[in-house]
Amino acid sequence: MLKIYNTLSNKIEEFKPVEPNKVKMYVCGPTVYDNAHLGHARCYITWDVLYRYLKFLGYDVTYCRNVTDVDDKILKKADEQGVDPSVVTDKYYKSFINSMNGLNVLKPDIEPRATKTIGEMIAMVKKLEANGFAYAVDGDVYFRVEKYKKYGELSSQPIKDLLNGARVETNDKKESPLDFALWKKDELHGYNSPWGKGRPGWHIECSAMSKKHLGETIDIHAGGADLAFPHHENERAQSECANGCQFAKYWMHNGFVTINKEKMSKSLNNFLTIDDVLKNYDTNAIRLFILTNHYRMPVEFNDLSLTSAKNGAKRLINSIAGIEIKDKYNKEAIEEFKNAMNEDLNTSKALALLFSLVDKIKKGTDKEINASTLVYLGSVLGFDFSLSQKEVSVEELNEIVKPLYDEFNIDKTLSAKEAIEKIIELRKQARDNKDWQKSDEIRDKLLAHKIQLKDSKEGTTWQIL
Repeated sequence: MLKIYNTLSNKIEEFKPVEPNKVKMYVCGPTVYDNAHLGHARCYITWDVLYRYLKFLGYDVTYCRNVTDVDDKILKKADEQGVDPSVVTDKYYKSFINSMNGLNVLKPDIEPRATKTIGEMIAMVKKLEANGFAYAVDGDVYFRVEKYKKYGELSSQPIKDLLNGARVETNDKKESPLDFALWKKDELHGYNSPWGKGRPGWHIECSAMSKKHLGETIDIHAGGADLAFPHHENERAQSECANGCQFAKYWMHNGFVTINKEKMSKSLNNFLTIDDVLKNYDTNAIRLFILTNHYRMPVEFNDLSLTSAKNGAKRLINSIAGIEIKDKYNKEAIEEFKNAMNEDLNTSKALALLFSLVDKIKKGTDKEINASTLVYLGSVLGFDFSLSQKEVSVEELNEIVKPLYDEFNIDKTLSAKEAIEKIIELRKQARDNKDWQKSDEIRDKLLAHKIQLKDSKEGTTWQIL
């Protein structure tokens, strides 16, 4: 039986969906104003694994992950660049999707945009206002936090403590410093509303999108630990006051990725983009790096850890090379895998099981069955076994490399492997000369011939795809 840690109760609970065999799951998606970083990779790989595992267990899952495309940071960047906000959001949404594809993250079932849900947001704010949970002041609308007696439960912070620590701003229009914006006055970028031109507050966006696509009560609401307060706390408050029922049964949060013990974030300017990391480490290495740690724990980023994960992933993926994959499985291994994952997604234990299968394959023990089981279970964790090193004969390699001799003016007395190494040397010279365009062209030409390069501190390696 699957057990998961519920942030709301601060304990591990048995998972029982609201509707038998159906799971409605909402994850806070990206605010599309910049490239996604390794912290986002941690978040979306975590919930991708949850999504895959729930489906593996036989649940009918509806996974909704929103796109925040109206936000202060988006508008600021658009104004700075002198473009319409949609230019910014379209650019970074495409970048986000490319990053997710690079990480082998499955597309959610529903991916709503905030700008397409404005009507539902206005309706929810109007309902809160009619019920006395919200009030309008000069075109802004605020939520009355103290009227919702459960406020602070999710983040384990009593209202009294929050009030004591609240910052009182000068000339604040709010009745209480804890009250938060549901609607903001905005004559320049705003939408028409009963309170004048304005735009939604961040929190109301997720409440409205979740309700529209999943209903008033959902099974799982998930996101990064930094969202528990105030974002998720505010979502819960406004949703339950507007709908008159429980918003989410289980709240799940993943830990941070840290660098030098500090959370990786754009505000601290200590982040590595996913695209940057993918230049040196493939999707399997990044997954192994992230899943080696329990999802609720922080992950400390460093090259040593990722290099170790890279080697481990290569061992995992390449163990199936040359073995026929069938629909016959090691049932005992499947049960062990489920036992591990049922312990609040204990991916570390699940990975240990996968590597035990690798050892059995290496020893020749039921190779086809264990290799098939490895692919079956590894795919639940999102590993891409299509990246396994193909075994190619000398004749096949010669045919692959043959066109490259003329293309790169390579001495034809060199062997196919020597020719590839010579081309890699040409690329290295281009990189040393900071001729990045030529370097990328060489890499892309090789890729067009199914030769993939991988860069690391130790140098550049290649494999046939």
